[in-house]
Amino acid sequence: SPVGVVSPLDPSAPLDAFRHGDVITVEVDLPGVDPSSIDLQIERGELRLHARRATSIPDGARRLVRERSDAPITRRLMLGDVLDVDHVDAEYHDGVLTLRIPLRDTAKPRRIAVAHRAVGTTTELPIESTTSA
Repeated sequence: SPVGVVSPLDPSAPLDAFRHGDVITVEVDLPGVDPSSIDLQIERGELRLHARRATSIPDGARRLVRERSDAPITRRLMLGDVLDVDHVDAEYHDGVLTLRIPLRDTAKPRRIAVAHRAVGTTTELPIESTTSA
């Protein structure tokens, strides 16, 4: 698989990943997160996501129930070597962080010309990529 989850499921930041054409898309639910707190880093094929969801109440208020955590959010994903990590696109909209990671050119399906010596012509045959859709 081009993407593997390293960190355990974090109920405060569930994610989905899928392939559409030559792009892997990862969507992470981060409702209530300040976009300026989102930190994404890629090092040696590992994508690290750190973010913070701030919760507060007015000064002088007494908290009655607290279910929303303001603990830091951390997720780690392993990115396969078939992905072009130099061209990751990240967007945060309506509480969802969307990452789009294209496949490297070497991982895309390509045609290879096959020579026919007897006839002296060439015919192109499709070679399918081994990555799964």
